[in-house]
Amino acid sequence: MTKNRNNLHTFVILAYQESPFLEQCIKSILNQHNASQTIIATTTPNHFIDNLAQKYNLKIVTGKHTNIGGDFDFALHSANTPLVTIAHQDDLYDKFYSDEIISAYHKHPNSSIIFTDYYEIRNSKKTYTNLNLKIKRLLLLPLKISHGKSKFTKRSALRFGCSICCPAVTFVTNNCPSSVFSSDYKCDVDWHAWETLSKKHFSFTYISKPLMGHRISESSTTSNIINQGLRTKEDYEIFKRFWPKPIAKLFTKMYHLSEKSNSLDKD
Repeated sequence: MTKNRNNLHTFVILAYQESPFLEQCIKSILNQHNASQTIIATTTPNHFIDNLAQKYNLKIVTGKHTNIGGDFDFALHSANTPLVTIAHQDDLYDKFYSDEIISAYHKHPNSSIIFTDYYEIRNSKKTYTNLNLKIKRLLLLPLKISHGKSKFTKRSALRFGCSICCPAVTFVTNNCPSSVFSSDYKCDVDWHAWETLSKKHFSFTYISKPLMGHRISESSTTSNIINQGLRTKEDYEIFKRFWPKPIAKLFTKMYHLSEKSNSLDKD
């Protein structure tokens, strides 16, 4: 059974520079109820990452940094299993994450992505409920009910904002295109990916259990991009894929208010 699992699922930990949370992420993955393959992918090789890889006997795959989308695609293609989870170095995975993902895959093999609900980690504390999480769970209700089989259902979960948490996603690689993430986006690279995948005939499978923790950090890439004011343009571009321009502008303004939830001052 263990051998079969190892041939089925891989955690690819995308490590960048020297994250103080990387070791916690590694431990949470190695502490899964049933082990999956685990490797580290990086485009910023350094002694910090090397030392942690050696400590936990993990293979490192090194690539050339191009942009955020390129790094994500590199990580995705670093594994050779049908299921690949790109683990963000600041985040945590609960003990039964991989069990639930594999069980869902056996039930819904025609999926392109399988993802779980999540909680936020703010100042090292787990937050399971706040306005941001409530809104995202509301948007995901159609996927919870129908398992995201229809194009309409998949796009309904995305038309009001990016409701799918990127590090909670596992990719069914055989059902995904060779390039999932776009090099043209910096903040909405994941929303763009889900929107593109939503037009394919493969399902979105949603597990409505908070099985991983996404860290909200002032030093995170998303927070830095928000602080630079680069998000609004990308939000508008994607909203236009779902709505006429005037409505897209309105939703962009409303969505901009949600950026404040990426502040550590918010509960």
